[in-house]
Amino acid sequence: MDKIKKILFVLGLFFIPFNSFENVDILGEYRNESAIYFFLIGLLFVGIEFFIKRKIPLPLKSFVYQIFLIFFFWCICSVFINHSTVIDNYFKYTTGYNRAFRQIASLFISSILLVAFFWACVKDMDLKEMLKTIRTAFLASLLFNTLYCFFEVLIVVFHIEQVRPIIELFSYFPFLEVKVFGDRISGVSYESPFLAIYLITVAGWMFSYILTSHRKLLKYIPTLIVLLLTFFSGSRTGLFVVTVQFLLFLFILALHKKKLKVALRFVGGFLFLIFVIVVLNPKGITQSIAKKIDSLNFKENLTENVSNKSRIGIQFASMEVFKRNPIAGVGYGQQTYHNRLHYPKWATNDNYEFTLFYKDQRLKSFPPGYNLYVRTLAETGIVGFFIFCFFILAIFYALLKLYRNTNDQEKHLTVILIISFVGLLINFLQIDTLRIYGFWIYLCVLIRLIGIYNQRKTLPTSESDLKYLDE
Repeated sequence: MDKIKKILFVLGLFFIPFNSFENVDILGEYRNESAIYFFLIGLLFVGIEFFIKRKIPLPLKSFVYQIFLIFFFWCICSVFINHSTVIDNYFKYTTGYNRAFRQIASLFISSILLVAFFWACVKDMDLKEMLKTIRTAFLASLLFNTLYCFFEVLIVVFHIEQVRPIIELFSYFPFLEVKVFGDRISGVSYESPFLAIYLITVAGWMFSYILTSHRKLLKYIPTLIVLLLTFFSGSRTGLFVVTVQFLLFLFILALHKKKLKVALRFVGGFLFLIFVIVVLNPKGITQSIAKKIDSLNFKENLTENVSNKSRIGIQFASMEVFKRNPIAGVGYGQQTYHNRLHYPKWATNDNYEFTLFYKDQRLKSFPPGYNLYVRTLAETGIVGFFIFCFFILAIFYALLKLYRNTNDQEKHLTVILIISFVGLLINFLQIDTLRIYGFWIYLCVLIRLIGIYNQRKTLPTSESDLKYLDE
């Protein structure tokens, strides 16, 4: 049974970026995500083990996870605290309690049910097995994505339409529907922002090949792929976050003199490769670079870009909701019912997104909140926001303690987790959901890493306070 769970876990990791194929409607917001099917099947085996062994398959002894469970409990409480308004909420054919139930169920699936499966998969792994299993699965997924993106770049950037019949062949691959349009690549994902989230998720693992591999040239390839795909994705968030992750990685390398030469060697090689590409196709590349630079002009895009006006406008409305309900918020899943009363005119004027999507009662899909932190403030108030921030601080407290006091092998995994969590937490400024598989997988890996560390009993006396984070 353990082998089956591991296979399903690896398959799920591989298919994380595949969300372009519409599947079972009953799964709601999970229906397009191919990885969920492997994770849920694996969860069935975890459920069977639970009935046999009568042991809850969750890291309940972990202080970090306990904090999150308190946050989850508060999310439920916030709905009942706001019963007087939740019961009257109605928008897009959905009542307030219906919406609350769906959102809490979504959070329950990702943070408790899937964590049970992830924990069952990693809790008995040693450091080497965790690193090899997760990183290899991500590398295989990235290489497949790269092959697809290669043909996509030829069509989108270099306008070589002759390769379109080749890329159409990918439609025969499971959970993949080929869609090539616009001036940005999306890989096997539905849109370029989803490709960016995937690259942010795997970046730390791909960078780590530079730390651990002894192959002089091949160890740089995964990092190079991540950087190039991020560039061609055209995602402003992806460009910013992956750049921050890469700079953080270089900073960590710079702290170790032995690794500094490796970092400088890679940067030099990367710049040389960019120079060669520009020489081979100066017009196409320079135009693409110009578009990317222009896309990062946030001040101009705020007034001229419809998407940015919507994002900022909705977040502005959420903050207005928070100011009116500062303690317990308006209830988990309820922000849209209140936001629509506070959309600023500068965001809605000449904005087709509000007219066609966000305000249209006939469309059942709710508008996104675009920012998890602002959403947490609006829906759970300062109490929920404080608990959530404490949860995040506990994660980084553990990571920094591990980084300072572990051996090289453990430190490599810690560096991966630091880079990964930093990227995902920055990305939460652009998305409003915790339905990010990488986040929960990495939390389980962190808890397991702490357990391995404490089991060795090599913790210095002065640092013994880390023991409360044990699994």
